[in-house]
Amino acid sequence: MLRLTRTLNAKDSTDLAAIFKQELAQLGRDYLPLQQALRHGSSVLDTPLTVLMHEAHSSDQQLHIRAGIFYQSVTAGCSCADDPTPLNEHTEYCEVQVLIDTRDARASVMLVEE
Repeated sequence: MLRLTRTLNAKDSTDLAAIFKQELAQLGRDYLPLQQALRHGSSVLDTPLTVLMHEAHSSDQQLHIRAGIFYQSVTAGCSCADDPTPLNEHTEYCEVQVLIDTRDARASVMLVEE
């Protein structure tokens, strides 16, 4: 279960964006829909993420955050000695909607389709 406690605790703070970006970037690919958002590569690399917070607003029950994520992917070949496919890294970008429950900080992350 994904919890973004530090982000929720900072919802009324001027540090919200910085704390959210740090907390989301630390999640890594297991909790984020990065593989589904690939446009250039075939596999997400385990490299640092860059997170941008586009907007945030809260209701009584949820904190809503729309964010952009830059990350790296690779087009992987078969890794055979005679494989002519080079390993090329690609910069990828996707936007996500993060919903954080204000009662217990449980969060869901959904890919925003363009």
